Amino acid sequence: MKHIRVADLMTDEVVSVAPGTAFKDIAKLLAQYDISGVPVLDDEDRVVGVVSQTDLLARAAPGPDTFRLNGTEAEPPTAGGVMSAPAVTVRAEETAADAARLMTRRGIERLPVVDVEDRLVGIVTRRDLLRMFLRPDSEIRRRVTSEVLTEALGVPTGAVDVHVVDGIVTLDGRVERRSQLPVLLRLVEHLEGVVAVASRVTARTDDTESAHAARAGARARHVMPW
Repeated sequence: MKHIRVADLMTDEVVSVAPGTAFKDIAKLLAQYDISGVPVLDDEDRVVGVVSQTDLLARAAPGPDTFRLNGTEAEPPTAGGVMSAPAVTVRAEETAADAARLMTRRGIERLPVVDVEDRLVGIVTRRDLLRMFLRPDSEIRRRVTSEVLTEALGVPTGAVDVHVVDGIVTLDGRVERRSQLPVLLRLVEHLEGVVAVASRVTARTDDTESAHAARAGARARHVMPW
């Protein structure tokens, strides 16, 4: 089953700046495009840092036009002076779930997306990642039925009823073998758009006990002198 990749969600038209871009110009870009941050690129389009609204506010001076250092007037800062570096980035081929975990762990709102040479190819935001949880219930039900039950597990059509409401999947029915139950649950939980799974599926035969008995018998034959 195909997991959503960062490349499927990212925006490939990215507002970026160079290390020498002036403080005021960065602020104008954030306001103009209604964004919370921009990646900073070197001459080869490699991401060397990120400037966020927080970075700008931390360096803002009391006066609107004057920056001061130790009481004397100084040159306004540039992107290279206020950016957070090294930049936290993600590869286009990584999964959206991995990107979401990275954002949560680092407490950031957006991730520059880079290729194998760390060149910028796009950007993904928290809002983009939320799209994977906005899949229609009908599509989730179709994927559970066709991709999980039929294709992955070989469960006959109609053996398991699938109901989906607001991303919550309810399963009710019977499969052939007990060993299929944890696999079924795991596969459904990992489908994009699934919020939670409630399973009332049972099994006709308990192949887990026979497998356990076979392993025990093999161990006994290995240690018993004959």
